[in-house]
This record gives sequence, structure tokens and C-alpha cells, in this order.
Amino acid sequence: MQKLIFSMLVGAGLFGAFCTSQADAGPGHTNRTYQVTITNMTAGETFTPLMVASHSDAPDALFSVGDAPSDALAAMAESGDTTALQAMLESDYRVSDVVSSGGLLEPGQSATVEVTARPGRDRITLAGMLIPTNDAFTAIQNVKLPRAHKSLSLYTPAYDAGSEPNDELCISIPGPVCGGTGGSPGVGGEGFVYIHSGIHGIGDLAPSAYDWNNPVAKIVIQRAK
Repeated sequence: MQKLIFSMLVGAGLFGAFCTSQADAGPGHTNRTYQVTITNMTAGETFTPLMVASHSDAPDALFSVGDAPSDALAAMAESGDTTALQAMLESDYRVSDVVSSGGLLEPGQSATVEVTARPGRDRITLAGMLIPTNDAFTAIQNVKLPRAHKSLSLYTPAYDAGSEPNDELCISIPGPVCGGTGGSPGVGGEGFVYIHSGIHGIGDLAPSAYDWNNPVAKIVIQRAK
């Protein structure tokens, strides 16, 4: 799984957007399209492709602060691989659509994706990894989509998945800066999800280049015309 996602990071071209829609336009249902714009507000961190899903307010949260991370969350936070999270959402009938922002999102850049929703399935969840880090990610969960002619702006922090020690060593950090191994199953970390405390310079990463102050992302959601 990690080999797949990080062959993308080194330029194999597999970072192309996936788009798996479960929304149907059956009788009595009107599909609605929303634009989700993600802006990387950090000076030195890059976002891996962010997964965006529309759903009802019932599906389980991807994570809860203070709780142990799932294997699917750990895979995303350590390697940028959203495959397991995507599969979990796509198997839930309460999910309408799952899309990806497609490529790496560099500091200061923005990316816009379109996600389809319908009445009763009008919530949105989003998640993606920060690199170079051991297991940092940003996310929103179960956010109500705005009404027509309205927009919603959110500012999100970086979370630590707690699944891998923050050694800041390139050997255990994937991506174009470090080129290390993404997943570290069995290594263990803090054991719970919490707000990330940033880069401290204890390994190969200089805080002057890669540290950040929360929030790390701005997310704007609006109904497409």
C-alpha cells in the first residue's frame, strides 16, 4: 500500500485524482455539487492528496482526539495513503461521494475539488497528510454543507495520529524531501490522536524550514453554480 502512494510522490504519476461516486439521482433526489477549496497555509509543509467525502451525519468519525488511531487513519497519516479510508467510506451506504484533490499541495497553494451531495447526505469530511512529518495530518469531520448562495470557511489544525514516534528522521518519513518509508506498522507511537506540536529539530528536519503554527489549512466550501 505504501509503495503505491509513494511511487506517486517520487514522480511515477500515480497521484492522479480518483473519483468514486455513490450518489444516484433516483426519483425524489436532487444531486448537488459543492466546490471545496483547500489552501495550504504553512511555509514549509506539503499536503498529500486530500480525500473529500459527502455523507449523512451518521457514519463513524475517522478519528477522535484522545482515542487510539485506526489502522486506516495511521496509513493515511504516516504515508498519505487514503486507500483504506476511501474503502471504508465507499462501503457505507450513507456516503454519497468520495473524491481526491489529486496532487501534492505545496505551501501557499490552493486546490479545488467538486463533491456531489444530496438531501439527507449533506455533510462533508476531509483528510490528508502533511509532509515531511512522521504522522501529521489535517482534517474536518461531519461538517454541514452550506446552503445555496452561501459559503463556509474553516481553519484546520495539524493533528498527530499517535501511531508513529516523532523521531523526525528521514528514514521514516516519506515524500520528496526525505524519501523514506511511509508506514511503520508495529513501531508504535503515543497511542492516541492529539493536536500536533510541530517540528522540533531532533532529527533531520530543521524547524526553521518545516515547523508551523496552527491552523495549517483554510477550507472554503460553497455550492457550485
